[in-house]
Amino acid sequence: MTDLFTPFSYKSLQLANRIVMAPMTRSHSPGGVPTDEVAAYYRRRAAADVGLIVSEGTGVDRPASLNDPDVPRFHGQAELAGWGRVIDEVHAAGGVMAPQLWHVGGVKTRHESWSPPGPYDSPSGLSRPGKAFGDPMADHEVADAIAAFARAAADAQRLGFDAVELHGAHGYLIDQFFWEGTNERDDPYGGPSLVERSRFAAAILAAVREAVGPDYPIIIRLSQWKQQDYAVRLAHTPDEMQAWLGALIDAGADILHCSQRRFWEPEFPDDGSDLNFAGWAKRLTGRPTITVGSVGLSGDFIAAFGGETSDPASLDELLRRLDRGDFDLVGVGRALLQDPLWASKVKAGRSDELQPFRREALATLS
Repeated sequence: MTDLFTPFSYKSLQLANRIVMAPMTRSHSPGGVPTDEVAAYYRRRAAADVGLIVSEGTGVDRPASLNDPDVPRFHGQAELAGWGRVIDEVHAAGGVMAPQLWHVGGVKTRHESWSPPGPYDSPSGLSRPGKAFGDPMADHEVADAIAAFARAAADAQRLGFDAVELHGAHGYLIDQFFWEGTNERDDPYGGPSLVERSRFAAAILAAVREAVGPDYPIIIRLSQWKQQDYAVRLAHTPDEMQAWLGALIDAGADILHCSQRRFWEPEFPDDGSDLNFAGWAKRLTGRPTITVGSVGLSGDFIAAFGGETSDPASLDELLRRLDRGDFDLVGVGRALLQDPLWASKVKAGRSDELQPFRREALATLS
């Protein structure tokens, strides 16, 4: 476990180890305001050997940035005061934290009795290829969304968060611009190539960089797969991936958070390499990467959220890849949601105390 518990530093980010608490939607912030219980939830992980905490997704200041009334927002006086309590608690426990800034885009509400207080945003009025949903974003709406991410990042820095992460994965707004199946725009934010469709993300990154300055770490979470279609791929070759990620780095991204359903799966198997997404991203860009996807548990999170129990699993393959230098940081999701002491138990070799993940853990902030 030595490599997993060595320090990591990049710009102003100083971490005691390589474990990252992955962002996980919890829906325990009534009316979008994080509570004292939310602060205590994150503090417990900070006090138990988690190197970096990335918060659950938090909505930026657009009317339909969220599709759930109890997911926290990162704008408004009460909401930001709540996040101030969260980061104060995390720092008091010796932790390091970044909020994840989120816009769900053209994804319908999860509640029959609630709708967002405004129209849905999406690149082309599609929730998935061929599925009409709302109207395409007008130019002024695109500009306002870009500005909303920048304001939220500036507020995160002002409140004392140690970094910020943008959610650019899993079929949400930024990712909908990446995806040719949901981005049919013929303006500068669309186009036939992935690099052209990355201009929206690049504009957000540039605005965030201007808002926070050169030394504040900016993370962006990316995925090939979408919640709308697990088999979708944005970059089909290493060259295409290099062009895509390079455009994001040129715009201001520091660390690439590379989401897979299963971290051990090779990204380009036909290339003869066993490198995963994070491994290829680091090789192609030289930038720090975070790997994530079913770390420490059997079964992926889709099945687990559907009710399938996931048991503790060996970390040997993860450690082999970390030792090889494939990636720098390791995102841990459900294992840390289930058990706030997971990292401490791993560090101390208490593998017999690791817990299986059960869907019932979603109902509480343990």
